[in-house]
Amino acid sequence: MSSPRESEAAGGHASPPAERDTEGANDDSRVDETPFTEVRQLIRLIQCRVCSAVLRDPCALPCGGNVCKSCMPGSHHRAHISFFATSDRLQGLWCPLPDCAKEHAVGDCSPDVALGRTLGVIEAELENALNEAQGLDLITHIMVKDYWETIGIPSLREPESASRVFKGGRLLATYALAKAGNIKYEDEVTYVGSLADGQAATDSCVLGRVKRAARAEVDCQICYALFYDPVTTPCGHTFCRPCLQRVLDHAKYCPVCRRSLTIQPMVYSQDCPSNQILTKLISTFWSELLAERRQIAITEGLRDGRREYDIPVFVCTLSFPSMPTFLHVFEPRYRLMIRRALEGDRTFGMVLGGSFMELGTLLRIVNVQFFPDGRSLLETVGTSRFRILERGILDGYVVARIQKVNDVSVAEEEALEAAETSGVETGNGDEGSCPSDCAGGCGSPARSRSPATREEVEMASTRDLMSLGEDFVRRMQAQSAPWLAARILAIYGECPNDPILFPWWLANVLPVRDSEKYRLLGTTTVRERLKMCCHWILEWERDTW
Repeated sequence: MSSPRESEAAGGHASPPAERDTEGANDDSRVDETPFTEVRQLIRLIQCRVCSAVLRDPCALPCGGNVCKSCMPGSHHRAHISFFATSDRLQGLWCPLPDCAKEHAVGDCSPDVALGRTLGVIEAELENALNEAQGLDLITHIMVKDYWETIGIPSLREPESASRVFKGGRLLATYALAKAGNIKYEDEVTYVGSLADGQAATDSCVLGRVKRAARAEVDCQICYALFYDPVTTPCGHTFCRPCLQRVLDHAKYCPVCRRSLTIQPMVYSQDCPSNQILTKLISTFWSELLAERRQIAITEGLRDGRREYDIPVFVCTLSFPSMPTFLHVFEPRYRLMIRRALEGDRTFGMVLGGSFMELGTLLRIVNVQFFPDGRSLLETVGTSRFRILERGILDGYVVARIQKVNDVSVAEEEALEAAETSGVETGNGDEGSCPSDCAGGCGSPARSRSPATREEVEMASTRDLMSLGEDFVRRMQAQSAPWLAARILAIYGECPNDPILFPWWLANVLPVRDSEKYRLLGTTTVRERLKMCCHWILEWERDTW
């Protein structure tokens, strides 16, 4: 057997796999043997990037990184934020990972449940193997490689340190070195002597045991298959990104703990990175299974937030996310379309009639009533927005290839508000704390007077924009405005106090031109939609409509 390289730098080329250990394996637990030259990479996967120790109580960060709970920095107050101004979002921390170093909300950082269980199993198997190795004659000499030599400047290297000796093969020796805290995350190692047959066999056996034991911990709790593009929620639970997308189309709660999630736009965005360590572990240990999962995801058309199959489109009226839409279906072509939707996933697209619009809303059929002559009454609810990329005709109705339109992440929304309001003084000229009865919560900037001009609307806090909208609705109800009649509220509900829902609700009830309402569908922030609503209100009260 030829000797491998003494060490492998991060991201190096893989060597040919060693002989596969298939004992006890089946189709769902296949083991992809990892080249022995990547032993250092394997152990680096379970090291904390901050303290270099084996990860303990790993916490998930919104940038996709993971650190030990003890390595999480202290928190500080975040100013100029009123959108989602809950106590855990008003507290922030600076990311301890040098390649990020951004500010994260405390509420977005949590113990990583799946990674914690996976690392626990891996460490337990390595500890068992270490104990068993004490009775073997096999030993491994290992030495930490000098930093200057690693980066190609051997003339600056420190005096060579003595090698350390551990029982077992190279995998166990490298783990023991990391466990003892004698190797930094970025350090490389040198193994003294060539790879012996006993070391190769021991490493292969230990690696196979680790993979089989950890396999059950990397299954998604929605599809019960190997994680594909794993995303960790702020509550610490991990799911395949396509699975979470599918769930959040219909609900806003974590499928495991039922905590309300604010990441619907994030799971479709490049600003919601995958869980880095789980992604690397899966691609290293189960590359064949991962390739199969990737192919299935592509086949299902759930890649990059884009539905790659044709969707039927009803050309009729404006609809909005989270809002009900009632339809009387009588044309033969749409009767056929609805029958096919009911046989499928009960969804179809809705776009405004007249000149064909490229923006629309996906509707999910909630209830349907058929009449003897073939007509039907539909009750639907909006799930998400879309942009039409291509369209055609199928049996008389429009079909289209679409791309979803999603909001930016909550973190970006908060940063936008802070940037637009940071130079604005409050009513008394000082930035104080919000009153104790403030719905926004604790520590937000004191509320200023309601914006009265278009310029003030642009610089007002998100909470003040929402307050202007709520005050307007209350005044109109006091004046018995016909567009707030009981029959209207019976359909769309009372005025919501949620800034996410308010613009969609107001667009449904306020008698504004459809061309104005249509602009809401192309927005990507809650703040932008609230400002549009406030501009409508200012124009309404000036009788300029």
